[in-house]
Amino acid sequence: MVVSGRGSNLRSLHEKASEHDYLIVGVVSNKPMAPALDYAVSCGLPTQLVDHHAYATRALFEDALAQAIDHMNPDVIALAGFLRVLGADFVRRYPGRLLNIHPSLLPSFPGLDTHRRALEAGVREHGATVHLVTEALDGGPIIAQAGLHITPTEDVATLAARVLALEHDLYPYVLQRWARGEVVRPLTHRPHNASPARTSGIN
Repeated sequence: MVVSGRGSNLRSLHEKASEHDYLIVGVVSNKPMAPALDYAVSCGLPTQLVDHHAYATRALFEDALAQAIDHMNPDVIALAGFLRVLGADFVRRYPGRLLNIHPSLLPSFPGLDTHRRALEAGVREHGATVHLVTEALDGGPIIAQAGLHITPTEDVATLAARVLALEHDLYPYVLQRWARGEVVRPLTHRPHNASPARTSGIN
């Protein structure tokens, strides 16, 4: 797993790993003070720090990041709150193996500040998407989505919290299906108290 932030998705994935039939073989962070890295260390997970500030160029950083990932030899690389855009060369190094979770129902609201943008746009549905990472920002093939209805009294904070709860169910679900070799099929998932659920699959 590759992380930068607080580690809520890492925590959810780690807590659900045994019951969902996948194994986290290691955690790489680009931020030395990331709470996600502290959590991984506290759980005894193998960790590697690749601080992007230590490298003069993005290419050098991404080469070091790839070396750290390759040392852990994962079947799939899950980005979980990784706060940097990856370059084309790095993405091409792992075709069909880079996953990301994004806090919107892609293709709506790629990029940052998705909850505010969803509220300002007046959409009625919002949610989370797990997708393959490609050279297009948040534009890779969608694997699975989980959605919810936006309430009339919703604000950015409450919407963000509700979507994060969806993420904590959706990402473990996708990795479970990946471990079972089922990602090529449409994935159907309705997290508890979430409506509606949206799904898609990779052919």
